Amino acid sequence: MRDDFQERFARQISLPDIGEDGQRRLGRATVAVVGLGGLGSPVALYLAAAGVGTLVLIDGDRLEVSNLQRQVLYVADEVGQFKAECADRRLHALWPGLKTRVEPQPLAVDTASGSLAGVDVIVEATDRVAAKLMTARVAHQLGKPCVHGGIIGFEGQILTVQPGRTACYGCLWSGLENEPARTPRGPLGAVPGVIGSLQAAEAIKVILGIGRSLTDRLLICNLLTMDWRTVDVRQNAGCAICGTLHKI
Repeated sequence: MRDDFQERFARQISLPDIGEDGQRRLGRATVAVVGLGGLGSPVALYLAAAGVGTLVLIDGDRLEVSNLQRQVLYVADEVGQFKAECADRRLHALWPGLKTRVEPQPLAVDTASGSLAGVDVIVEATDRVAAKLMTARVAHQLGKPCVHGGIIGFEGQILTVQPGRTACYGCLWSGLENEPARTPRGPLGAVPGVIGSLQAAEAIKVILGIGRSLTDRLLICNLLTMDWRTVDVRQNAGCAICGTLHKI
């Protein structure tokens, strides 16, 4: 920890559920952020600001003008540059004590295990179902907790997974990998800000073992109506990722 540890993290240290021991545990933790767009932007910012010691930044896209409406990690002068590299600069400016591993390429089947093997928590912040299911599959195989987020229009969803113990993303959405791509609807820029912030909170809770996580519960929120609800989900024995009735 840097010399300004006590001052920088004073507000979190003052929380009984965190304290100085918890803050130091955050500093020893490694979190992978898969996708650095609308969701990944607030996820990465809040994890760095919270003092998570190491972030693995995974995204193969370059910044586009249309991204700036919701992807708050970036500035206009960075259009055309790799998001992962831009994110690395911004996060170090926020928290100089942060360690990073930058991977400016999408998570791929043949490299995913190596990219995610050494992390404590995975935060899945991609925008494609196939990428979400692949991340879920690798998280299950490695036994890594995974916080999933999704957005469309004015709505967002979150599910936290403890592999082998709780329902996984595939229990809900297996079989959708080959769905045809659709023209994006939205989102309102603030929606990924809300969902990404909640994903960051979930990751911190998992690291520290505090509170009640969104395991076996899908949180659904609609910012147009301000309706929030959770739906109980259960493991599916026929799930292509974690089910007991199939072979991976």
